[in-house]
Amino acid sequence: MKKIRVLIVDDSLFFRTFLSQKLSGEQDIEVVGSFGDPVEASRHIGPLNPDVIALDMEMPRMRGTEFLKKIMPKHPKVRAIVISALSGNVFDAMQAGAIDFVGKPGSRPGFDEKQFVQEIIQKIKIAAAASVVKPSTAPARPAFPAARLDVSGASSKSIIAIGASTGGTEALLEVVKRLPKNTPGVVIVQHMPPVFTKMYAERVDKLCPMSVREAQNGDRVTRGTVLIAPGGDMQMYLRQDASGYYVYLTPGAKVSGHCPSVDVLFGSVAKTAGRNAVGVILTGMGADGAKGLGEMRRAGAHTIGQDEASCVVYGMPMVAFNTGAVVEQLPLTSIADAVLRKFSRQ
Repeated sequence: MKKIRVLIVDDSLFFRTFLSQKLSGEQDIEVVGSFGDPVEASRHIGPLNPDVIALDMEMPRMRGTEFLKKIMPKHPKVRAIVISALSGNVFDAMQAGAIDFVGKPGSRPGFDEKQFVQEIIQKIKIAAAASVVKPSTAPARPAFPAARLDVSGASSKSIIAIGASTGGTEALLEVVKRLPKNTPGVVIVQHMPPVFTKMYAERVDKLCPMSVREAQNGDRVTRGTVLIAPGGDMQMYLRQDASGYYVYLTPGAKVSGHCPSVDVLFGSVAKTAGRNAVGVILTGMGADGAKGLGEMRRAGAHTIGQDEASCVVYGMPMVAFNTGAVVEQLPLTSIADAVLRKFSRQ
């Protein structure tokens, strides 16, 4: 079996040594190099031919995002995993072509070394098999659509539920930035470490017509609002009372391998909103969301899956499609219009 060739770029000698030792213990991973200087590392990518680069964000001489912008055009087959301390800049790295990111030791409370090692090994393996999506060379800017499909026919009970994992930070932005301000409320589960979901919501909020924030227990789901489930140990459910929809957050075990889980959210949307909902499943590894999206479809909701060609990882959408949970399978750039068409017909 061909080993995954990994290059480590981090200015901390201690962390490089630690990570190299942990990764070298994996039978299907080979550490081919380790550099503290990103400028020096960039000169060795060709000769070392890594499959995956494990990359720090904050380094002297060149930041991680700048490193990616320099190397990705020259080495388009290389995948990158960012290992970041608590910083919203990680999403700039995602835009620059990184496949995924891991919170660096010390960047979150209750750090578990064994869990961290397992997480980065898993993400390296996922990255090695992922499709390489051409990174954007333009800075992220607000996208306020001038002319969109009319959604005024949507009722007060209309709602959109979206689930995503690996590759989802950029995919979600691509969808949400195309939705006008008067779009029915949106609830989202994006697999992401704790704390980073708040920073991600703040980033998306600046780039989209709708109001985007990390969900808090009891938040109302209203027209023009996007709520993103917080990363950590809380499951997010959709509930309804006399005033309309709201989200219920409660500590819970992992479902389909995740907390928060797309299956949990989608299942609650199926029960609460039924045919008034639209469900969307985007790029991601595994099967989370397929069961819940199937429940949504059986409840009368319109369901959409991202197609293989536009996915970073065609896992979650593939399982959902193969199990019959998906009504429409579309390229990423067509999904927002498909959502809006559903409400323009009501």
